[in-house]
Amino acid sequence: MKAWLTNTDENPPIRAEPTDGLTLRDVEKAEPASTSSPTSSERDFEGRVGPAKRYFKSIEQTLFRYNIEARGVERVLPEHRHDMHRMGFVQVCLVWISINLEAIMVTLGMLGPAVYYLPFTDACLLGVFGALLGSLPVAYIATLGPKSGLRTMILTRYVTGWWPSKLIVVLALIVFLGYLLIDAVIGGQILSAVSPNDSLSVIVGIVIVCVLSWVVSTCGYAFFHTYERYAWLPQLIILCLLAGVAGPKFDLTANPSEGASLGEIAGNRLSFFSLCLASQITYAQAAADFFVYYPVDTSRTKMFLSTTIGLTVSSAFTLILGIGLASGTASVPEWSAAYETSQGALIVEAFRPLGGFGSFCSVLLALGLVGNMVPPLYASGIDFQALGRPFARVPRILWTTLAIVIPLVAAIAGREHLAQIFTNFLALMGYWVSIWIAIVLEEHFLFRRSLARPDGWDWAAWDDRSRLPLGLAALFAFLVGWAGAILCMAQVYYVGPLAGLISEYGGDMGNYVGFAWAAVVFPPARWLELRRFGR
Repeated sequence: MKAWLTNTDENPPIRAEPTDGLTLRDVEKAEPASTSSPTSSERDFEGRVGPAKRYFKSIEQTLFRYNIEARGVERVLPEHRHDMHRMGFVQVCLVWISINLEAIMVTLGMLGPAVYYLPFTDACLLGVFGALLGSLPVAYIATLGPKSGLRTMILTRYVTGWWPSKLIVVLALIVFLGYLLIDAVIGGQILSAVSPNDSLSVIVGIVIVCVLSWVVSTCGYAFFHTYERYAWLPQLIILCLLAGVAGPKFDLTANPSEGASLGEIAGNRLSFFSLCLASQITYAQAAADFFVYYPVDTSRTKMFLSTTIGLTVSSAFTLILGIGLASGTASVPEWSAAYETSQGALIVEAFRPLGGFGSFCSVLLALGLVGNMVPPLYASGIDFQALGRPFARVPRILWTTLAIVIPLVAAIAGREHLAQIFTNFLALMGYWVSIWIAIVLEEHFLFRRSLARPDGWDWAAWDDRSRLPLGLAALFAFLVGWAGAILCMAQVYYVGPLAGLISEYGGDMGNYVGFAWAAVVFPPARWLELRRFGR
């Protein structure tokens, strides 16, 4: 694993210990790291927690000895990147395929017919085009990883400023932990359903997938990319077997969408489209994290296309498979009874004609959820550090551990309510990501390109608050966008007044209205901020 991340001629390995005022051996340069002079507040902090700091440093040195990534939020300099020999654009595409080619996307597709009463054709069109639209912002953010060498939540500082960016980081952590919760529940359901006489409880299944995900995430960037490079293949084979054995029972008839009125039908279609869009767009919060070691001259066009293709192709296949399974519950009593138990049980029941081999496939599909859990878990460990310098001093492995313990406990508590978690949580989190994307795009294309610096970004300023925007304009636009999203949201617990105009149950427009309102408000607010404060 170490060899393929190293240039064979002169570049040393990518892994490095962070420098924070201590003289450490910088592995990337194979020489002592430079020592910077800490500020007075940093010196005070170090004096107060000296023993803890030394303990954390010993953990990092242990990780270093075992070839585990110790780097946290620090910028990866251009001379510390790997080459494109084996970590090229095919790898980019495979990472996204591996992330999406999982049971979680299958269960998301089930919600089209089961919750929104959509027929097969309608649900497939809405799901695929929703996922395609949601993948475009992810692809854009992914291109900034090689360009900057910075993690996504650190890049946010260049738009929202030092203090408001912490709100974005907290929201990103909520999304990642929510994804981990959903994955853990699905994995636990499948493992429990496939066990003889339900001898394995859902709780034990949840613990198994969480522990496996923690192991892969803890090992860091190199192991993460190695795992995702190959994890997609067995999942693809299993899902193709599932399509083959269950496909004849799919209800492919062109039935009309169900609803008491045209408004209710339109609302259901809009809500499912938004849900599928949210399932992809939320990856934008970590898209840059996975490619910070790519060369700085990496083609942004190819990175954008590789990400879009990987996300769209994999999500289209899995969503259609889930839609087909849910469509069959109306005519197959065994499937209907299994779905009443859980979404995971429906997948196991669909494999039933294969006998013992079908049970084996179900187990592999459940364990394959690790491929979807590793990226948000890896990003969570870094995003905790992005909350501030005191947080950055705690090694990533400890934050990664905390990031798996929280959803593990929550998954055990909410294991009986997966559909509600899906429809309420995922769509809600998509609102703020859409607002954030609008602000980032306008900051880039309207303001940064006009500055003298290359592309308008001074990547060396990532940890210097005096060289970052104040973030007042971004915060104002963010809050205005949230107001629009609330007025247009349609969830079980609340239907906004504008969304309620569509039907009694509303239609979820929070993503689009939040994006639009933030996009309208941000440019003039940012212009005033630049004119008044100069940054």
